[in-house]
Amino acid sequence: MEFPADLKYAESDEWIRVDDNIATVGLTDYAQDQLSDVVYVEVTAEVGDTLAKEEAFGTVESVKAASDMYMPISGKITAVNEALVDTPELVNSDPYGKAWVVKFEITDPDELDGTMDAAGYGKYSKERES
Repeated sequence: MEFPADLKYAESDEWIRVDDNIATVGLTDYAQDQLSDVVYVEVTAEVGDTLAKEEAFGTVESVKAASDMYMPISGKITAVNEALVDTPELVNSDPYGKAWVVKFEITDPDELDGTMDAAGYGKYSKERES
C-alpha cells in the first residue's frame, strides 16, 4: 500500500494535502483497499459550509460496505469533486490524485498537529490488519 510522505493522515482514513491555507482531502489507499470496489460517493457538504474536525462530509459505498468520510481538521469547503458522482471507481484507481473529495480553507491550522505522517499512518494501518 502507498502512503505518500507529503500528506498527513487521519485515524478515520482520510488523507490531507496542505497548500498554504487550502487543504485537499480524500480517502487513503488503505481505506479503498478495505472497502474494495467503490460504487458510490456522496458528498453532503457544500461549497461555503464550515465543518468542524471529525464532522462527516460525505459517504462512500462499495460492494462490501458503506462508510462515512470525516473532516481531518476544521475548515470551510471551497470545492467538491463532482467527477466522483459519475466515476466513483477513481477512489480505487487514483486515491491520492483524481479521487480527491473536497478542498477547504483551513480554519484551525493547529489541528494539523493531531494528524499522522506517512510512517505513523502506515504503522496504524498495519496494526489494524492483525
